[in-house]
Amino acid sequence: MKSIRCSLLTSLIFFFTLTFVFAQSDQRPVEIEDYFSLKSVGSPAISPDGNWIAYTVNQTDYDEGSSETRIWMVSADGGDPLPMTAKGYSAGNPQWTPDGKYLTFTASRNDSKNQVWKLDMRGGEAQQVTDIEQGINGFEWSPDGSRLLLMIRDKDEYDGDEPRPYVIDRLQFKRDYVGYLDRRRVHIYTYTPGDSLATQLTFGDYDHSSAAWSPDGSKIAFVSNRTEEPDGNQNNDIWVVDADLGENDGGLIQVTKNPGSDTSPAWSPDGREIAYRTSVEPEKIWYATTHLAITKADGTGPERLITKELDRNVGSPKFSDNGNQIWFTFEDAGERHLVTVNRNGTGFERVITGQVSVRDFDLNGTGGVVLKGKFNEPHEIYSFKEGSVEQLTHENRDYLASLHAPDVEEIHFKSADGTEIHGFLVKPIGYEEGVRYPTILWIHGGPVAQFEHSYRFEPQLFAAKGYAVVMVNPRGSSGYGQEFSEVLFADWGNKDFEDVMAGVDHAIEMGVSDPEQLGVGGWSYGGILTNYVITQTDRFKGAISGASETLYRSLYGHDHYQLYWELELGLPWETPEKWERISPFNDVAKVTTPTLWMGGSDDWNVPILSSEQMYQAMKRLGIETQLVVYPGEHHGIRTPAFQKDRFERYLNWYDHYVRGD
Repeated sequence: MKSIRCSLLTSLIFFFTLTFVFAQSDQRPVEIEDYFSLKSVGSPAISPDGNWIAYTVNQTDYDEGSSETRIWMVSADGGDPLPMTAKGYSAGNPQWTPDGKYLTFTASRNDSKNQVWKLDMRGGEAQQVTDIEQGINGFEWSPDGSRLLLMIRDKDEYDGDEPRPYVIDRLQFKRDYVGYLDRRRVHIYTYTPGDSLATQLTFGDYDHSSAAWSPDGSKIAFVSNRTEEPDGNQNNDIWVVDADLGENDGGLIQVTKNPGSDTSPAWSPDGREIAYRTSVEPEKIWYATTHLAITKADGTGPERLITKELDRNVGSPKFSDNGNQIWFTFEDAGERHLVTVNRNGTGFERVITGQVSVRDFDLNGTGGVVLKGKFNEPHEIYSFKEGSVEQLTHENRDYLASLHAPDVEEIHFKSADGTEIHGFLVKPIGYEEGVRYPTILWIHGGPVAQFEHSYRFEPQLFAAKGYAVVMVNPRGSSGYGQEFSEVLFADWGNKDFEDVMAGVDHAIEMGVSDPEQLGVGGWSYGGILTNYVITQTDRFKGAISGASETLYRSLYGHDHYQLYWELELGLPWETPEKWERISPFNDVAKVTTPTLWMGGSDDWNVPILSSEQMYQAMKRLGIETQLVVYPGEHHGIRTPAFQKDRFERYLNWYDHYVRGD
């Protein structure tokens, strides 16, 4: 009875507080329907003269049941943006021709597959540049603008109408969103606009990606795993091929020989060196920190790590115009910055820093633009120059102006073994000191990822409905160094469980969270760690496990992680004890928390099989549970009606079991 009275009292206080707060302003708490008003900004590209920035905007049309991406352009001095592509089709990958006369992009229009299109900056309709039968995967203009490099997947030679079986002979034979894998590969081609055919540069039973022209246009760097069995290791290397020799991998040079994965090649302005992102400890798979490295473009080495001492993940390297510095993104303790370092590894400097998340950037001679967001602000494009930063796009200005954002506090606390852990505490809208609130422990995916200062809709929604939200970066998370991350190697649900529970205890000690009204949940690894939580404690009144795994040996060969499973746990018939030791399914009889299981029917990243198994076990044991399967969906739920349904079920489940409504 006392718990019911406390719950009722909290709900009444929350209701009357919100009534007072929003009577004083035009802002209101977020609702589920607001999710479909959010706009996602991306792919900033500066024109050669530096006067314009092209970018993409993606928005969902709930009534149409789909999303659409359009290309826009904004002046480098700010002002109203201009739409460059029309409604009715999606466009992406905006790139300027080197002379700045055309803005080019990829799109599927007029019943064609994905092709390159161009817009004359003097006006007129978009014109189709390529006409590749199977479409293209990517493109880049040569430095002189005379040619394109194209990424093209081999054609399916079958032209019949009858269904046919999948015939599989690869070690890695499936991939989420792709399906069963065959031997068709993505190769590099060059293409001169106006020609009827593209010239193939790479060959063999290998995939190729991240292709980039050399500054003089004579060579192309790219990423490929060209080992004897590419499906059996992570040994991506940087290669260079001659752009004018189109037979038998003409002039092919292996630039890197590191046994780990080398990606994101970036040429120095003089064409002599290539900077790239590297992982030098492949045996530690995704727990290993990625570093910035540099080597000679002719393959004579040496391969030099220049951020080894920083012990943080890096991304998207680019040389400065003078070649003296390398710019890249830098992940650090819940933040993501834009930084530079001298080509010899000295002079590390944070350029765009603070409580922000930098997702992308482009450079010109005097500065550049970044795609930057904050916890309560979706990513937008900002220009930077000589220490000043100016916001150029305001795609979500109306959305933010109408909504009351929650207060967010960074929290630091000790875990059970004394390790310091970092996270975020999102306070409910209308929060008052001295009142305890129902609280949701919301867990991120990965596991090697981090909650950071970027906009996420779930905590906004939970806070709007009167919940405090605890968002912890437990061990296994990135952003805190390799040692912090690799604690989780082959030991899931141990230290990370202790860390997230310490976060909940900290929120209770702060006087924010009600220990009698706790919920837990997450998607992907967030769902997996939820499974460990509910099998080790009965403190939570309700749980939601989305796209999770539970009985790991049953997933071998069924999900698309066979190589990672083998590297982390060994072959399941040789080391079954390792697989079974960390499988939360084996402790399902300990679960007392009512749990909602969710996932996509076609998810091959984290298959629905696991949710079905846990649902079946809990149902057999007589524990309150429910299973929700979204037909035709993969790991991420994309159908707007299903997205809305998922949010509604989140709230209904927590309201019923956690808050007792």
